[in-house]
Amino acid sequence: MFERDYVMRLIMQFVEALRRSWQQKQKDLDPLLAAETLEAAITQTTDIDGAALLSLAPQSMASILRVSGVDDKLISYLGHGLLLASTYYEEAGNVQLAHLRAAQARALAQAYHFDLPDDPSDFSDLDRYKDQ
Repeated sequence: MFERDYVMRLIMQFVEALRRSWQQKQKDLDPLLAAETLEAAITQTTDIDGAALLSLAPQSMASILRVSGVDDKLISYLGHGLLLASTYYEEAGNVQLAHLRAAQARALAQAYHFDLPDDPSDFSDLDRYKDQ
């Protein structure tokens, strides 16, 4: 029960970080700052060195997360976050990093068998664990 509550709290905190990054980008019109804010949330949620994790090749990231002990329920949220960060980097003009984040998101989706949203700024499906 404690572990389930802990995971649910992490999910809700991460969903809120996704929303804050989107609002920040809309308000400040600074997609690079929004991407960095979102990546900080990914680091905090996984409790893994963010620079190391986010620099990994897509398949390596999926493998590291598989053995790291990060709860599987969190992975789809992380994938959504990586895809959203990809759009931020694209808007900021960093196409190479945008492609890496999108590829990392797709690798997680493939490894953990979940679908990525067509529109990463659509958060309507992110509260699916809220009432469980």
